[in-house]
Amino acid sequence: MNIFVILMTYGSPKTLSEVPHYLKNVYGGKDAPIETIKEFQRRYKVIGGSPLVKITQQQAIALEEELNKQKTGSMFHVAAGMRFSDPFIEDVIKNQAEDMDAIVGIIMSPQYSPIIMSGYVKELGNAVAKLIRKPLTLKTATDWHLQPFFLQAMAEKVQEALDTYPQEVRDRVPVLFSAHSMPKRVIDKEPDYINDLKETAAEIARIADLKKKRWLFCYQSAGHTPEEWLKPDFADIMPDLKAKGETHVLIAPVQFLADHLEILYDVGIGAREQAEKQGIAFKRTESLNTSPLFIKALAEVVKTTLE
Repeated sequence: MNIFVILMTYGSPKTLSEVPHYLKNVYGGKDAPIETIKEFQRRYKVIGGSPLVKITQQQAIALEEELNKQKTGSMFHVAAGMRFSDPFIEDVIKNQAEDMDAIVGIIMSPQYSPIIMSGYVKELGNAVAKLIRKPLTLKTATDWHLQPFFLQAMAEKVQEALDTYPQEVRDRVPVLFSAHSMPKRVIDKEPDYINDLKETAAEIARIADLKKKRWLFCYQSAGHTPEEWLKPDFADIMPDLKAKGETHVLIAPVQFLADHLEILYDVGIGAREQAEKQGIAFKRTESLNTSPLFIKALAEVVKTTLE
């Protein structure tokens, strides 16, 4: 049996000149405000461009190797497909999945929100419906926020980061588990999504053996709109840490699976500036990227979804 696996995520512009077109896709075909375009171009320039597409493709290569190494009796083919930039989900399916017996879609977020992420499911379904081959099995992984290998891989990154601190501060550095903020109106309709994020953070803290008072769950990357966004943002927490006499902080994103704008700029630059403004030494955990444990987690997600 030939099985095609597609890793689906947001995407990113290849060059600064592609930013307007990329944002137009994100905005559903509407041109983004010129101020937004310029700000995104500035941020992408600061980080030297987003590596998200390249890393997701590397994850696909590693996952294909892992799945076929396990000798399940099926032959797996894995590729990356983006929602808002090349290579688009529809193009990847059309060009690579025609001869497959089954297709598995994985949204590259362990916590699933029907409101936020149903677009991936719809887009994949539409792409598969256009294929000539029939019948064809299609399954999409949704929630996998408690997948054991994923949690272990995240806890490993936390511990690796903590091990870089001097012995005298290592056991008391506050750890902030962050997730992308959302408008409150969205989450009011879908509280389970935030509960899953918090549950992920709690499990990672448990595996990493962090005492309860030592870690916090917070948000990052809130949009610049007048409506209410979820709090607390990491910027709100830094003054509190200073007031408590803390001198170090470690930020560990629990939702993002690869380096991209929200990691390299929002955390690596924005959070660092907020910490250092308060006289607090800043570090962040390394992203999972192609961590072997994380690739094993993705392989288990594929097999569970097929079952």
